[in-house]
Amino acid sequence: MQRLSTAMTANGPSLDLDGFLPYLINVLAGRVSRELAAVYEERFGISIAEWRVIAHLARNREVSVREIRRRVDMDKSKVSRAAARLEQAGIIEKKANASDRRLVRLSLTRKGRRMFENIAPLAVAYESELLSGLPAEDLAAFRRVLDRLLARTAATAPTEEADS
Repeated sequence: MQRLSTAMTANGPSLDLDGFLPYLINVLAGRVSRELAAVYEERFGISIAEWRVIAHLARNREVSVREIRRRVDMDKSKVSRAAARLEQAGIIEKKANASDRRLVRLSLTRKGRRMFENIAPLAVAYESELLSGLPAEDLAAFRRVLDRLLARTAATAPTEEADS
């Protein structure tokens, strides 16, 4: 297996941060997330965490904080704070589970669905612009590798006992 981040020195292998895949993925994810956030933060007044909650609810209708947390790979506290702000703004609504009051289901309100319908085309345009310089075969290969890496790291996805 080819290693991107190691080089041999007199003292053994050394870590080359510029080739260390976890580092590079994190840098890329942060940059892409911040650039996309610039598209919706100023215009819609929502944070990255709030956007992720809205986008997930738009796709899944009604889900728990636990499900959102697992899907978007964010801390429970960030998801909960984002959900609280969105509920206060009238963008989402929370419903307690009748059989277990600790479990809360979240869903978009009409206002939230309209917001998503306005943001989604902007997000798609951002993605198209970001990927526009990649040849189709590179993009397909990148997607395959990304899917494989996501599958290999699925075992480390966050879990939570109860929702709030």
